[in-house]
Amino acid sequence: MARHLVIGNGKMLVNLDNRCFIRDVYFPYVGQLNHVGGHACRFGVWCDGLFAWLDDPEWSIELGYVEDSLVTNVTARHERLGLELQLNDGIHQRESIYLKRVVVRNLREYERDVRVFFHHDLMIDGNEVGDTAAFYPSNRTVFHYKRSSYFMFNGRSDQGGIYQFSTGIKRFHSAEGTWRDAEDGELMGNAIAQGSVDSTISFRTSVPVGSERTIYYWMSVGESMEEVKRLDQYVQDSHPEKLLSRIVIYWNQWLSRAGGSFGDLPTAVVRQFKHSLLIVKTQTDERGAIIAANDTDILQYNRDHYSYMWPRDGALIADAMSLAGYHRTIAPFFQFCGRNLSPEGYLQHKYNPDGTVGSSWHPYVVNGVPRLPIQEDETGLVLYALWKDYARHGEIELAQSLYSTLIRKASAFLCDYMEPELDLPKPSYDLWEERYGIWTYTVASVYGGLMAAAYFADLFGDYDRSDQYREVAERIKRGIEERLWDEEAGRYARGLVQQDGHWVKDMTVESSLFGLFEFGVFPADNDRVAKTMQAISEKLRINTSIGGIARYTNDYYFRQSDDIERIPGNPWIICTLWVANFQIETAQDPAALGEPRRTLEKVAGFALAGGNLPEQLHPETGEPLSVAPLTWSHATYVATVCKYVRKLEQLNAAGTGG
Repeated sequence: MARHLVIGNGKMLVNLDNRCFIRDVYFPYVGQLNHVGGHACRFGVWCDGLFAWLDDPEWSIELGYVEDSLVTNVTARHERLGLELQLNDGIHQRESIYLKRVVVRNLREYERDVRVFFHHDLMIDGNEVGDTAAFYPSNRTVFHYKRSSYFMFNGRSDQGGIYQFSTGIKRFHSAEGTWRDAEDGELMGNAIAQGSVDSTISFRTSVPVGSERTIYYWMSVGESMEEVKRLDQYVQDSHPEKLLSRIVIYWNQWLSRAGGSFGDLPTAVVRQFKHSLLIVKTQTDERGAIIAANDTDILQYNRDHYSYMWPRDGALIADAMSLAGYHRTIAPFFQFCGRNLSPEGYLQHKYNPDGTVGSSWHPYVVNGVPRLPIQEDETGLVLYALWKDYARHGEIELAQSLYSTLIRKASAFLCDYMEPELDLPKPSYDLWEERYGIWTYTVASVYGGLMAAAYFADLFGDYDRSDQYREVAERIKRGIEERLWDEEAGRYARGLVQQDGHWVKDMTVESSLFGLFEFGVFPADNDRVAKTMQAISEKLRINTSIGGIARYTNDYYFRQSDDIERIPGNPWIICTLWVANFQIETAQDPAALGEPRRTLEKVAGFALAGGNLPEQLHPETGEPLSVAPLTWSHATYVATVCKYVRKLEQLNAAGTGG
């Protein structure tokens, strides 16, 4: 399961697999709706009577991106066909236009007649019922539509526009689709099809000996026929070559905000850092939702997906992007949270990109007892991240606009949602969405959120509320020290759970306890925190050549080994980087940064071809597991690089007396 190449512009997202087939097209929101749904939109070549789609094993394919951009750069070579292709895909930085350049290189000693085929396997608005595919003669395009979703396909070669086309029925009775029609190099020209349909178009060129020819292809997406016709004409008037060049320039300029000083970090780490910034941007809808992941292959396992905004993931991702200097990129996230905060003052489990509430498995009643189905860290962390962003960038207008609608309402909920006899927040679901109780990570995030609210109240002269927020935060800190520390184990507990009417410590070793220092409850060099992090580093380390850190002991999710002593769980990118963050925070001299630097190098080495990071890895092979790219993985990488560079600068300055 993976999406190797990802491109987008904040309202349109396209995912390609490792054979350069389009697998997901999201519009009009990033993550909603998916008009392909994981099916393969094939791309292939006919030459001299031979045909090969790019999933033919004889293709040798090298995946990548044009440096510092969201334009792909792929080389595909097929010795039997005697052709090499150079492929570049991009989405216009402003308009809903997907562009592809195909450079065809002739490897033979004679001129070649080459035809390039593009197949469109759409399921518009997320299903295959009632689609229409048709040829449109006035501009010689093929378009698909259903209700208010339109897709228009066009292109050009040196010999003109679309050479041949066909539309047809797919996945119904014995019909496979028009892609089968293409495999003899000819398309039958059926002008319209309705229901579960697909289409294929081709372009023709002649490639001289030792030469190359370029074919351009584009897809315009909109809510009406007139809109996609306008976008199609825009591409023709501007020329696709110029538009692709402008896309590269735009992303080069966008990345310049991250600066150019990276200390002693190797080139591979810097490259991964920049790519991670770009990937986070592709997963961020311009209206505020930061989506967890958009790899629909996960549907094979649970019939649900990751194309939701979890406020927790979003807050931590926003914090990382703010740290890297991208305040304006993530400001809409906080506005999204303000718009969708519940009347009671908490944020829901997860949201769809349009702000509606996402699917959930947390019940409202258990054994006849009502239960609030929330993860309280999702509310606390939004306040925490908002304050961190203000402290870095000082834009008071955003905080002021959210003070009454988000900050005060959420803080009032956090203050009320307490277990008085414990001085801890009431139980909720943990950050992994697996268990119900009072969790140390969640408690730390509530502390961080209330302290952030206190700082905002001070900022606006609201001192009575500031005092209240601080008082509850201090109670929580005392509760952590008194209720969650375990002297016998010499570390903090994962949390408290109810057993026979009593609160009992859950002593499972848990990586998320990095939140004790990350959210400001204690300094990282606090003795108890240090002992807890040492236990995490030792007991959750994967003892294979892959290495890395598991989520917790005996993690079941996508489990690959029952040898819990050696492999407590699969290595997760975020958990591995949390330990590196602790090492960075506690480093006393530049030499102490060696281990986190090696971690950053190793994580970069685990990226898929093209640079995308998965959620987790196979502990024996390093193959990606679950979704890829995972936005949280990329954001944590961004944050770790930023912290490393700043800590190195501080230590070097201290060493020279600066």
